[in-house]
Amino acid sequence: MKNKLKKLVLLGSTGSIGQQTLDIVRVYKDKLRVVGLACGNNNDLLLQQVREFKPQFVHCSASSRLPAGIIPMTMEEMAAHPDVDMVVVATTGKAGLSPAMAALQAGKTVAIANKEILVMAGALLKQIAAQHRGTILPIDSEHSAVWQCLQGEDSKLTRLLLTASGGPFIGWPIEKLHKVTAAQALNHPTWKMGKKVTVDSATLLNKGLEVIEAHWLFNLPFENIEVIIHRQSIIHSMVEFEDGSIKAQLSIPDMHLPIQYALFYPQRMRNPEIKPMDFNRMHNLTFEPVNYADYPCLKLALEAAKLGDTYPAVLCAADETAVNLFLNNSIAFTEIATIIEKTLEKHRPVSNPGIEDILRSDRWACNTALKEARKDI
Repeated sequence: MKNKLKKLVLLGSTGSIGQQTLDIVRVYKDKLRVVGLACGNNNDLLLQQVREFKPQFVHCSASSRLPAGIIPMTMEEMAAHPDVDMVVVATTGKAGLSPAMAALQAGKTVAIANKEILVMAGALLKQIAAQHRGTILPIDSEHSAVWQCLQGEDSKLTRLLLTASGGPFIGWPIEKLHKVTAAQALNHPTWKMGKKVTVDSATLLNKGLEVIEAHWLFNLPFENIEVIIHRQSIIHSMVEFEDGSIKAQLSIPDMHLPIQYALFYPQRMRNPEIKPMDFNRMHNLTFEPVNYADYPCLKLALEAAKLGDTYPAVLCAADETAVNLFLNNSIAFTEIATIIEKTLEKHRPVSNPGIEDILRSDRWACNTALKEARKDI
């Protein structure tokens, strides 16, 4: 069993997390094999990946360009395929929700980097995993940090502290924020990420999504999950136990490590491509409280989290729509929060939502957010 190749399906292979996952596969070719790849629109890069990794099946919009012998498949078919050991969900937005459900229904291990699917349907995904003996593993650096800190612990977890860099505009006045460009928002001070998550990191909306993720992953009430500003992004999360002890996970801000931890769990592998931390060059680690007045998107996310029902799905859809409008120079940076707020205010929630309720709320929120944006244009 130790020499058996772990067979992976990688959804979102051309994005930031997807490409970094493939970096790890390159290092461990004797342990990992990519059997399925899926992407959105970056077909040229996907075809390069297909030529290098030679998967059995592929999902893309350019199936006519695939080499002979490669089988086009839907993401759901790939995720549930009997030849697959693990599905890595590295998509953005709701695209990964249906294939993640299919994988869990097939009893697969699903490593999730996509924040939105747990936010939209955390209860549903956990229920499916329990019913079909599927496994959910976190890839997000903050949740991987919590997961690592909990290894070997039987003590009750009383508090989580999720760290946030504060983004590139920490301390900026509102009049200056209104003039922020997409290029400025995409220049994150410590992380290299995809466009959507980078903008969410600038608004701190991403930290609100991570609070909701942590609630589902670690079964903690929202009031036991805190966000703290840590500009250096060295400590990725901290956990407090009932005796008051606190454990933290530290590493350089690089997603390769949490991805690798999920791929090989419970083993830790030495990767020569991951640089060790040099404490001689690290002069200080600082912590600051969040000024919620500076981050209205985070405040809205935490409110949606506590309301529950279909509010988190609406939050995700409204944010995705608003961020796309901002990146296309259709709205100002500060209008992202305005559009999310107006969409949430108009929502009529569904209690104990099923998948159709969640997807219906998502569609409604996208349309409503677009309407709200047009009013301001």
